[in-house]
Amino acid sequence: MDYTLEIMVLAVGAFFALLGAALAHDQLFAAHMWVLFFCLLAGTVLLLRRVDFSPRRAVKATETSAYSDGVIRYGLIATVFWGVVGFLVGLVIALQLAFPDLNIAPYLNFGRLRPVHTSAVIFAFGGNALIMTSFYVVQRTCRARLFGGKLAWFVFWGYQLFIVMAATGYILGITQAREYAEPEWYVDVWLTIVWVAYLAVFLGTILKRKEPHIYVANWFYLGFIVTIAMLHVVNNLAVPVSFLGSKSYSLFSGVQDALTQWWYGHNAVGFFLTAGFLGMMYYFVPKQANRPIYSYRLSIIHFWALIFLYIWAGPHHLHYTALPDWAQTLGMVFSIMLWMPSWGGMINGLMTLSGAWDKIRTDPIIRMMIVAIAFYGMSTFEGPMMSVKTVNSLSHYTEWTIGHVHSGALGWVGMITFGAIYYLTPKLWGRERLYSLRMVNWHFWLATLGIVIYAAVLWVAGIQQGLMWREYNGQGFLVYSFAETVAAMFPYYLLRAVGGGLYLAGGVVMAFNVAMTIRGHQRDEAAIPGTITLQAAQ
Repeated sequence: MDYTLEIMVLAVGAFFALLGAALAHDQLFAAHMWVLFFCLLAGTVLLLRRVDFSPRRAVKATETSAYSDGVIRYGLIATVFWGVVGFLVGLVIALQLAFPDLNIAPYLNFGRLRPVHTSAVIFAFGGNALIMTSFYVVQRTCRARLFGGKLAWFVFWGYQLFIVMAATGYILGITQAREYAEPEWYVDVWLTIVWVAYLAVFLGTILKRKEPHIYVANWFYLGFIVTIAMLHVVNNLAVPVSFLGSKSYSLFSGVQDALTQWWYGHNAVGFFLTAGFLGMMYYFVPKQANRPIYSYRLSIIHFWALIFLYIWAGPHHLHYTALPDWAQTLGMVFSIMLWMPSWGGMINGLMTLSGAWDKIRTDPIIRMMIVAIAFYGMSTFEGPMMSVKTVNSLSHYTEWTIGHVHSGALGWVGMITFGAIYYLTPKLWGRERLYSLRMVNWHFWLATLGIVIYAAVLWVAGIQQGLMWREYNGQGFLVYSFAETVAAMFPYYLLRAVGGGLYLAGGVVMAFNVAMTIRGHQRDEAAIPGTITLQAAQ
């Protein structure tokens, strides 16, 4: 394979990174440019040595398929890798809350590792899962190879570079210092370039499709790609102090900045963590269950209602703040209305198993997917409920919110992604089945138990926290100091770490299972009733 163009691009990039490090106006920018330089240099050296990046013993896409599956295989491996990394960092920061001595200043304290965890789980694990599955789904449902030739590879490797630059920036303390601790301007610009390329590949594939109908999963994926691009650009509008420095100033300030942040933040949940993964649900659940979608008409209503309502819901994060009351109420009303299309989608996913409910007993992969849909339904009921002002006055700023977010992230996003990974791995590498279906079962129970412990503990912790904060004595003074409320959280923080540890253990089991499947091994094991036959028949 000829890598001449790639080598030239990487070499030029490495040169400019080295130049940026030499001319930097601040030490943090110089350090980040050195990180970029070594990343690009490593890529250049590997390509010069003609290293074949294809996974070992993988079936070549050109030999077995009419589709571009090489980049999808890489995406699956990256998804598994970043998932384990994100879960591990999450466990570390959970332990740091319980045991503050584990904070290692300045680079490995909670304040810097928390955005590493959230970004690794959302953008690295979730983002790679969405890119990988969208490339797989759009080709199969359009009956066309990916548009743009090597452009899909640019999207993949460009996105990995963004992840590394964002994570190292968090550790070094290079952020915009806003609500979501976004990376600085030059990392944002790079992500914008990569995302436009992603849109070009996905939309170009749809436009050259051989299938006249655009399947509903592609609508959800496309809605996610377009809306995230809009959110990212508007939220990160900033003016750099210098093009050779890491500092920039946002174009928004005060309550406008708060509203922009939560317009971005809640719609990142709505379109990145909901719409994108609904595209995953609408393809992989019917495929694994070998059943058609329960109601295709309902799926179309689900899509249009969701994208219209979700975009208005962000202000419910700003109840009892300087945001005008009408805007707070608008966000609350649209959040409550969101419950209806969300549950329409949940019902559509669950009812796809009509006539095949026995698969939940016999197939651990479909079991994961159904639990994911159940958590989607639960989270999309709890969210609108928490947006109501009277409920929000108790729940906001407490651990209840953290429990809600993680029940959605670990239960919905994590479990539907695990199901898609287990479905795809044997197909992408031409294996008869997974290495071990018993290990899938172990992963299911470890992950489910971890989520239940995590969420239930933080629900109790949050309600206790909120009640302690609002407790007054007869003289009108607070009964508990803030330090006392923090001390009361210790057993809950400890149990949260236990739940996170179980979820991480499930992720490690998955990584081993996927790695052994890729290597072509199959474990001899007593069958979980029906599972071997089901998996082999896929």
